[in-house]
Amino acid sequence: MLIFLSRELTFLATPKTGTTAVEMALKPEAEIVFSRSRKHLTALRYQRRVLPFLQETFSASPEPLAVMRDPVEQIRSWYRYRSQPRLDGKKLSTKGLTFEEFALEVISDTPPPRAQIGSQFSFLTSDQDDLLVQHLFAYERQPAFRDFLAERLGREIKLKPKNVSPDLPAPLSGNVESQLRAARAKEFALYDRLMAADGYLHTPQE
Repeated sequence: MLIFLSRELTFLATPKTGTTAVEMALKPEAEIVFSRSRKHLTALRYQRRVLPFLQETFSASPEPLAVMRDPVEQIRSWYRYRSQPRLDGKKLSTKGLTFEEFALEVISDTPPPRAQIGSQFSFLTSDQDDLLVQHLFAYERQPAFRDFLAERLGREIKLKPKNVSPDLPAPLSGNVESQLRAARAKEFALYDRLMAADGYLHTPQE
């Protein structure tokens, strides 16, 4: 998470949406940086814990900004990321597992450690399913995201790929995708809403 007090903006790092590239490009300009285990602070935790601190300490209310990825592609990214050799023999490794098997583990009642990846919907919303991000961009609409950042930060934004996962084949049958969509209906609905808005949802926060 990056906080730009002077630009009244907070970048919330939704997992597996290119956040490392954003962090590397923008970190020098951020007044406050949450990294490593605190990097992926959720929108709800930001609203409840961090924002009140910023308001009381700096009289600032930075607008939350985040990126959301096609839900299937985001899960596929997790699968590939956890196939890395450095995880061989560990509980988080997906080595020897097909993507379909991994997807079914993700939506099972008791997912093993390797499939405990949370959800973008939970990351971006409140306990009442309200969207807590004022500026939400689709990962698949990078130019719009970069243009917004350029306008707010006053300079051209170039994002270089970082932390890229292995290019592992990960096909998904229509049947398993249907199960995935049914199990994560709210997440797919939010993504569909985002894409229907041309990849940018503006939701003012109270």
